[in-house]
Amino acid sequence: MPFAEQLISDSTATALTVAVRAAAPDTALRVLPETAGRLGDLSLRERADLLRDALLADLPGGYEDLARVVRTARDGSAPFGGWLIWPVTSAVAARAVEESTDAAFDDAMALLADLTGRLTAEFAVRTLLRQDLDRAIGIATAWTGSDDVDVRRLASEGTRPYLPWAVRVPEILTRPGVTVPILDGLYRDESDYVRRSVANHLNDLSRDHPELVVATAGRWLADPATTTPGLVRHALRTLVKRGHPGALGLLGFGPASLEIDGPVLDAAQVPFGGTVRFTAAVRNVGAEQARLSIDYVVHHQKANGSQTTKTFKLTTRTLDPGEQVEISREHSFRPITTRRYYPGPHAVTLQINGVATDPATFELDAPTGA
Repeated sequence: MPFAEQLISDSTATALTVAVRAAAPDTALRVLPETAGRLGDLSLRERADLLRDALLADLPGGYEDLARVVRTARDGSAPFGGWLIWPVTSAVAARAVEESTDAAFDDAMALLADLTGRLTAEFAVRTLLRQDLDRAIGIATAWTGSDDVDVRRLASEGTRPYLPWAVRVPEILTRPGVTVPILDGLYRDESDYVRRSVANHLNDLSRDHPELVVATAGRWLADPATTTPGLVRHALRTLVKRGHPGALGLLGFGPASLEIDGPVLDAAQVPFGGTVRFTAAVRNVGAEQARLSIDYVVHHQKANGSQTTKTFKLTTRTLDPGEQVEISREHSFRPITTRRYYPGPHAVTLQINGVATDPATFELDAPTGA
Protein backbone atom coordinates (compact mmCIF):
# COMPACT_ATOMS: atom_id res chain seq x y z
CA MET A 1 0.00 0.00 0.00
CA PRO A 2 1.35 3.50 -0.78
CA PHE A 3 2.66 5.68 2.04
CA ALA A 4 0.69 8.71 3.22
CA GLU A 5 3.02 11.10 1.44
CA GLN A 6 2.28 9.36 -1.84
CA LEU A 7 -1.47 9.83 -1.41
CA ILE A 8 -1.88 13.28 0.12
CA SER A 9 1.35 15.10 -0.68
CA ASP A 10 2.66 18.62 -1.31
CA SER A 11 1.45 18.26 -4.89
CA THR A 12 -2.05 17.49 -3.58
CA ALA A 13 -2.02 20.71 -1.55
CA THR A 14 -0.78 22.66 -4.58
CA ALA A 15 -3.43 21.18 -6.86
CA LEU A 16 -6.16 22.04 -4.35
CA THR A 17 -4.86 25.60 -4.11
CA VAL A 18 -4.88 25.98 -7.90
CA ALA A 19 -8.45 24.66 -8.17
CA VAL A 20 -9.80 26.90 -5.40
CA ARG A 21 -8.06 29.99 -6.78
CA ALA A 22 -9.65 29.35 -10.15
CA ALA A 23 -13.08 28.89 -8.53
CA ALA A 24 -12.80 31.91 -6.22
CA PRO A 25 -10.46 34.38 -8.00
CA ASP A 26 -11.47 37.30 -5.79
CA THR A 27 -10.60 35.46 -2.56
CA ALA A 28 -7.11 35.82 -1.10
CA LEU A 29 -5.85 32.39 -0.11
CA ARG A 30 -3.38 32.66 2.76
CA VAL A 31 -3.49 29.40 4.72
CA LEU A 32 -4.03 26.79 2.01
CA PRO A 33 -0.94 27.64 -0.08
CA GLU A 34 1.23 27.27 3.03
CA THR A 35 0.15 23.68 3.68
CA ALA A 36 2.53 22.44 0.99
CA GLY A 37 5.69 21.71 2.90
CA ARG A 38 3.90 21.33 6.25
CA LEU A 39 2.68 17.76 5.85
CA GLY A 40 5.87 16.33 7.30
CA ASP A 41 5.36 13.18 9.36
CA LEU A 42 1.59 13.52 9.57
CA SER A 43 -0.59 10.45 9.10
CA LEU A 44 -2.92 10.23 6.13
CA ARG A 45 -5.96 11.39 8.08
CA GLU A 46 -3.97 14.18 9.73
CA ARG A 47 -2.94 15.40 6.28
CA ALA A 48 -6.55 15.42 5.12
CA ASP A 49 -7.58 17.30 8.25
CA LEU A 50 -4.83 19.90 7.79
CA LEU A 51 -5.98 20.66 4.24
CA ARG A 52 -9.63 20.70 5.35
CA ASP A 53 -8.92 23.23 8.09
CA ALA A 54 -6.88 25.39 5.72
CA LEU A 55 -9.71 25.38 3.20
CA LEU A 56 -12.23 26.40 5.85
CA ALA A 57 -9.94 29.16 7.08
CA ASP A 58 -9.47 30.61 3.59
CA LEU A 59 -13.17 30.35 2.68
CA PRO A 60 -15.06 31.88 5.60
CA GLY A 61 -18.79 32.46 5.53
CA GLY A 62 -21.80 30.18 5.48
CA TYR A 63 -22.34 26.74 4.05
CA GLU A 64 -23.78 28.09 0.78
CA ASP A 65 -20.64 30.14 0.14
CA LEU A 66 -18.38 27.13 0.50
CA ALA A 67 -20.68 24.85 -1.51
CA ARG A 68 -20.75 27.41 -4.33
CA VAL A 69 -16.95 27.47 -4.55
CA VAL A 70 -16.75 23.67 -4.46
CA ARG A 71 -19.29 23.29 -7.25
CA THR A 72 -17.49 25.91 -9.32
CA ALA A 73 -14.21 24.04 -8.83
CA ARG A 74 -15.97 20.80 -9.74
CA ASP A 75 -17.11 22.31 -13.04
CA GLY A 76 -13.88 24.20 -13.74
CA SER A 77 -10.95 23.34 -15.95
CA ALA A 78 -8.39 22.84 -13.15
CA PRO A 79 -7.97 19.22 -12.01
CA PHE A 80 -10.39 18.51 -9.19
CA GLY A 81 -10.21 14.85 -8.29
CA GLY A 82 -8.09 12.24 -6.56
CA TRP A 83 -6.92 12.62 -2.99
CA LEU A 84 -7.69 16.34 -2.75
CA ILE A 85 -11.36 15.30 -2.65
CA TRP A 86 -11.01 13.94 0.89
CA PRO A 87 -10.28 17.35 2.50
CA VAL A 88 -12.81 19.06 0.21
CA THR A 89 -15.66 16.75 1.19
CA SER A 90 -14.61 16.94 4.83
CA ALA A 91 -14.81 20.75 4.66
CA VAL A 92 -18.28 20.54 3.11
CA ALA A 93 -19.51 18.25 5.89
CA ALA A 94 -17.91 20.32 8.64
CA ARG A 95 -19.42 23.59 7.42
CA ALA A 96 -22.87 21.97 7.06
CA VAL A 97 -22.72 20.72 10.65
CA GLU A 98 -21.55 24.15 11.80
CA GLU A 99 -24.54 25.77 10.10
CA SER A 100 -26.86 23.18 11.65
CA THR A 101 -29.85 23.52 9.31
CA ASP A 102 -31.75 20.80 7.48
CA ALA A 103 -31.14 22.59 4.18
CA ALA A 104 -27.37 22.65 4.66
CA PHE A 105 -27.36 19.03 5.86
CA ASP A 106 -29.35 17.74 2.88
CA ASP A 107 -27.35 19.78 0.37
CA ALA A 108 -24.08 18.55 1.87
CA MET A 109 -25.21 14.94 1.55
CA ALA A 110 -26.11 15.60 -2.08
CA LEU A 111 -22.77 17.28 -2.75
CA LEU A 112 -20.87 14.38 -1.19
CA ALA A 113 -22.76 11.95 -3.40
CA ASP A 114 -21.90 14.12 -6.39
CA LEU A 115 -18.18 14.17 -5.56
CA THR A 116 -17.72 10.58 -4.37
CA GLY A 117 -16.87 9.26 -7.83
CA ARG A 118 -13.80 11.53 -7.96
CA LEU A 119 -12.23 9.57 -5.09
CA THR A 120 -14.68 8.80 -2.30
CA ALA A 121 -16.76 10.77 0.19
CA GLU A 122 -16.94 7.86 2.64
CA PHE A 123 -14.76 9.62 5.25
CA ALA A 124 -16.61 12.94 5.11
CA VAL A 125 -20.08 11.43 5.39
CA ARG A 126 -19.16 10.23 8.89
CA THR A 127 -19.36 13.84 10.14
CA LEU A 128 -22.98 14.04 9.00
CA LEU A 129 -23.80 10.61 10.39
CA ARG A 130 -22.53 11.76 13.78
CA GLN A 131 -24.64 14.93 13.55
CA ASP A 132 -28.01 13.31 12.70
CA LEU A 133 -27.84 9.58 12.16
CA ASP A 134 -31.48 9.03 11.25
CA ARG A 135 -31.55 11.82 8.67
CA ALA A 136 -28.28 10.65 7.13
CA ILE A 137 -29.34 6.98 7.09
CA GLY A 138 -32.60 7.95 5.38
CA ILE A 139 -30.70 9.74 2.61
CA ALA A 140 -28.13 6.94 2.31
CA THR A 141 -30.94 4.38 2.02
CA ALA A 142 -32.31 6.35 -0.93
CA TRP A 143 -28.83 6.21 -2.50
CA THR A 144 -29.18 2.42 -2.81
CA GLY A 145 -31.49 3.07 -5.79
CA SER A 146 -29.05 5.40 -7.57
CA ASP A 147 -27.95 4.71 -11.14
CA ASP A 148 -24.41 5.71 -10.07
CA VAL A 149 -22.39 2.75 -8.79
CA ASP A 150 -20.14 5.05 -6.73
CA VAL A 151 -23.14 6.51 -4.92
CA ARG A 152 -24.55 3.05 -4.19
CA ARG A 153 -21.20 2.00 -2.76
CA LEU A 154 -21.04 5.20 -0.69
CA ALA A 155 -24.31 4.18 0.98
CA SER A 156 -22.72 0.97 2.28
CA GLU A 157 -19.08 1.98 2.71
CA GLY A 158 -19.73 5.34 4.34
CA THR A 159 -21.93 3.75 7.01
CA ARG A 160 -19.62 0.84 7.88
CA PRO A 161 -19.20 0.43 11.64
CA TYR A 162 -15.41 0.08 11.45
CA LEU A 163 -14.47 1.89 8.25
CA PRO A 164 -10.65 1.99 8.02
CA TRP A 165 -9.03 5.44 8.42
CA ALA A 166 -12.39 6.95 9.37
CA VAL A 167 -13.75 8.39 12.61
CA ARG A 168 -16.16 6.15 14.47
CA VAL A 169 -19.90 6.83 14.56
CA PRO A 170 -20.78 5.58 18.06
CA GLU A 171 -24.52 5.49 17.42
CA ILE A 172 -24.06 2.94 14.62
CA LEU A 173 -22.44 0.65 17.19
CA THR A 174 -25.07 1.17 19.88
CA ARG A 175 -28.12 0.80 17.63
CA PRO A 176 -27.92 -2.74 16.23
CA GLY A 177 -29.36 -3.03 12.76
CA VAL A 178 -29.70 0.69 11.98
CA THR A 179 -27.69 0.24 8.76
CA VAL A 180 -29.22 -3.11 7.73
CA PRO A 181 -31.90 -1.52 5.47
CA ILE A 182 -29.04 -0.10 3.38
CA LEU A 183 -27.46 -3.53 3.06
CA ASP A 184 -30.83 -5.11 2.25
CA GLY A 185 -31.09 -2.71 -0.68
CA LEU A 186 -27.64 -3.59 -2.02
CA TYR A 187 -26.82 -7.25 -1.40
CA ARG A 188 -28.17 -8.21 -4.83
CA ASP A 189 -26.42 -5.27 -6.56
CA GLU A 190 -25.11 -5.95 -10.05
CA SER A 191 -21.71 -4.45 -9.19
CA ASP A 192 -19.06 -6.54 -7.45
CA TYR A 193 -17.59 -3.23 -6.23
CA VAL A 194 -20.79 -2.57 -4.28
CA ARG A 195 -21.26 -6.16 -3.10
CA ARG A 196 -17.72 -6.29 -1.67
CA SER A 197 -18.59 -3.23 0.42
CA VAL A 198 -21.80 -4.89 1.61
CA ALA A 199 -19.87 -8.01 2.64
CA ASN A 200 -17.25 -5.96 4.49
CA HIS A 201 -19.98 -3.92 6.20
CA LEU A 202 -21.76 -7.06 7.41
CA ASN A 203 -18.43 -8.49 8.55
CA ASP A 204 -17.85 -5.28 10.55
CA LEU A 205 -21.21 -5.78 12.26
CA SER A 206 -20.25 -9.33 13.22
CA ARG A 207 -17.68 -8.00 15.70
CA ASP A 208 -20.45 -6.75 18.00
CA HIS A 209 -23.71 -8.30 16.79
CA PRO A 210 -23.09 -11.84 15.50
CA GLU A 211 -26.68 -13.03 15.83
CA LEU A 212 -27.97 -10.06 13.83
CA VAL A 213 -25.44 -10.83 11.11
CA VAL A 214 -26.37 -14.51 10.95
CA ALA A 215 -30.07 -13.63 10.77
CA THR A 216 -29.46 -11.07 8.02
CA ALA A 217 -27.31 -13.46 6.00
CA GLY A 218 -29.97 -16.15 6.43
CA ARG A 219 -32.65 -13.85 4.99
CA TRP A 220 -30.45 -13.10 1.99
CA LEU A 221 -29.75 -16.77 1.33
CA ALA A 222 -33.51 -17.39 1.40
CA ASP A 223 -33.96 -14.83 -1.40
CA PRO A 224 -30.64 -14.92 -3.23
CA ALA A 225 -29.12 -13.65 -6.42
CA THR A 226 -26.56 -15.92 -8.02
CA THR A 227 -23.86 -13.86 -6.30
CA THR A 228 -25.35 -14.08 -2.81
CA PRO A 229 -23.63 -17.27 -1.56
CA GLY A 230 -20.20 -15.81 -2.33
CA LEU A 231 -21.10 -12.50 -0.67
CA VAL A 232 -22.33 -14.30 2.44
CA ARG A 233 -19.16 -16.40 2.67
CA HIS A 234 -17.07 -13.23 2.61
CA ALA A 235 -19.35 -11.48 5.12
CA LEU A 236 -19.20 -14.37 7.59
CA ARG A 237 -15.42 -14.86 7.44
CA THR A 238 -14.74 -13.49 10.92
CA LEU A 239 -17.54 -15.53 12.50
CA VAL A 240 -16.29 -18.66 10.76
CA LYS A 241 -12.80 -18.06 12.16
CA ARG A 242 -14.39 -17.64 15.59
CA GLY A 243 -16.21 -20.94 15.15
CA HIS A 244 -19.68 -19.40 15.40
CA PRO A 245 -22.15 -22.31 15.03
CA GLY A 246 -24.86 -20.23 13.33
CA ALA A 247 -22.49 -18.85 10.70
CA LEU A 248 -20.97 -22.26 10.07
CA GLY A 249 -24.42 -23.80 9.77
CA LEU A 250 -25.52 -21.25 7.17
CA LEU A 251 -22.51 -22.23 5.07
CA GLY A 252 -23.25 -25.95 5.38
CA PHE A 253 -20.64 -26.81 8.03
CA GLY A 254 -22.64 -28.74 10.62
CA PRO A 255 -21.67 -31.25 13.32
CA ALA A 256 -19.66 -34.20 12.01
CA SER A 257 -18.36 -37.49 13.39
CA LEU A 258 -14.61 -37.26 12.95
CA GLU A 259 -11.46 -39.03 14.01
CA ILE A 260 -8.58 -36.54 14.19
CA ASP A 261 -4.93 -37.49 14.49
CA GLY A 262 -2.95 -34.34 15.23
CA PRO A 263 -1.81 -31.75 14.94
CA VAL A 264 1.65 -33.32 15.21
CA LEU A 265 4.58 -30.90 15.30
CA ASP A 266 7.97 -31.54 13.72
CA ALA A 267 9.79 -29.90 16.64
CA ALA A 268 9.20 -28.95 20.25
CA GLN A 269 11.66 -26.04 20.02
CA VAL A 270 11.43 -23.44 17.24
CA PRO A 271 14.17 -20.87 16.61
CA PHE A 272 13.14 -17.21 16.54
CA GLY A 273 12.43 -16.36 12.89
CA GLY A 274 12.05 -20.04 12.02
CA THR A 275 9.06 -22.18 11.10
CA VAL A 276 7.03 -24.86 12.77
CA ARG A 277 5.60 -27.65 10.61
CA PHE A 278 2.56 -29.65 11.62
CA THR A 279 0.65 -32.55 10.13
CA ALA A 280 -2.75 -34.06 10.84
CA ALA A 281 -5.18 -36.61 9.49
CA VAL A 282 -8.95 -36.12 9.61
CA ARG A 283 -11.23 -39.08 8.94
CA ASN A 284 -15.01 -39.10 8.57
CA VAL A 285 -16.19 -41.94 10.80
CA GLY A 286 -19.86 -41.08 10.43
CA ALA A 287 -22.44 -42.68 8.19
CA GLU A 288 -23.07 -39.52 6.14
CA GLN A 289 -21.04 -37.17 4.00
CA ALA A 290 -19.31 -34.44 6.05
CA ARG A 291 -18.64 -30.92 4.79
CA LEU A 292 -15.70 -29.48 6.73
CA SER A 293 -14.24 -26.04 7.30
CA ILE A 294 -10.71 -26.70 8.52
CA ASP A 295 -8.64 -23.91 10.06
CA TYR A 296 -5.66 -23.82 12.36
CA VAL A 297 -5.15 -21.57 15.36
CA VAL A 298 -1.78 -20.35 16.63
CA HIS A 299 -1.63 -19.48 20.33
CA HIS A 300 0.97 -16.70 20.56
CA GLN A 301 2.83 -15.73 23.69
CA LYS A 302 2.25 -12.12 24.78
CA ALA A 303 4.64 -9.79 26.58
CA ASN A 304 2.72 -10.24 29.87
CA GLY A 305 2.95 -14.04 29.73
CA SER A 306 -0.62 -14.68 28.62
CA GLN A 307 -1.55 -15.97 25.18
CA THR A 308 -3.55 -14.60 22.27
CA THR A 309 -4.89 -16.54 19.30
CA LYS A 310 -4.96 -15.98 15.57
CA THR A 311 -6.90 -18.21 13.20
CA PHE A 312 -5.63 -19.14 9.73
CA LYS A 313 -7.61 -20.74 6.94
CA LEU A 314 -6.49 -24.21 5.86
CA THR A 315 -9.09 -25.74 3.57
CA THR A 316 -12.69 -26.76 3.06
CA ARG A 317 -13.35 -30.37 2.20
CA THR A 318 -16.26 -32.75 1.78
CA LEU A 319 -15.49 -36.26 3.02
CA ASP A 320 -17.51 -39.34 2.22
CA PRO A 321 -18.01 -41.90 5.01
CA GLY A 322 -14.64 -43.48 5.75
CA GLU A 323 -12.71 -40.92 3.69
CA GLN A 324 -9.64 -39.22 5.13
CA VAL A 325 -7.80 -35.97 4.39
CA GLU A 326 -4.11 -35.45 5.15
CA ILE A 327 -3.02 -31.99 6.29
CA SER A 328 0.47 -30.51 6.23
CA ARG A 329 1.38 -26.88 6.85
CA GLU A 330 4.36 -24.75 7.83
CA HIS A 331 3.85 -21.62 9.93
CA SER A 332 6.55 -18.97 9.87
CA PHE A 333 7.76 -16.84 12.77
CA ARG A 334 9.76 -14.56 10.52
CA PRO A 335 9.52 -11.00 11.92
CA ILE A 336 6.78 -8.93 10.26
CA THR A 337 5.54 -5.39 10.82
CA THR A 338 2.01 -6.42 11.82
CA ARG A 339 2.93 -8.78 14.68
CA ARG A 340 5.58 -8.89 17.37
CA TYR A 341 6.67 -12.33 18.52
CA TYR A 342 7.70 -13.08 22.10
CA PRO A 343 9.73 -16.12 23.13
CA GLY A 344 8.11 -18.73 25.31
CA PRO A 345 5.33 -21.32 25.12
CA HIS A 346 3.17 -21.38 22.00
CA ALA A 347 0.65 -23.87 20.64
CA VAL A 348 -1.18 -24.96 17.50
CA THR A 349 -4.70 -26.35 17.37
CA LEU A 350 -6.94 -27.40 14.52
CA GLN A 351 -10.44 -25.94 14.36
CA ILE A 352 -12.91 -28.02 12.34
CA ASN A 353 -16.46 -26.73 11.95
CA GLY A 354 -15.81 -24.51 14.93
CA VAL A 355 -14.57 -27.30 17.24
CA ALA A 356 -10.96 -27.09 18.41
CA THR A 357 -8.58 -30.01 18.97
CA ASP A 358 -6.26 -30.31 21.93
CA PRO A 359 -3.27 -27.99 21.54
CA ALA A 360 0.13 -29.15 20.37
CA THR A 361 2.66 -27.07 22.30
CA PHE A 362 6.15 -25.82 21.48
CA GLU A 363 8.65 -23.23 22.67
CA LEU A 364 9.66 -20.26 20.55
CA ASP A 365 13.31 -19.36 21.27
CA ALA A 366 14.46 -15.85 22.07
CA PRO A 367 16.17 -13.90 19.26
CA THR A 368 19.88 -14.53 18.97
CA GLY A 369 21.77 -12.13 21.18
CA ALA A 370 18.70 -11.12 23.19
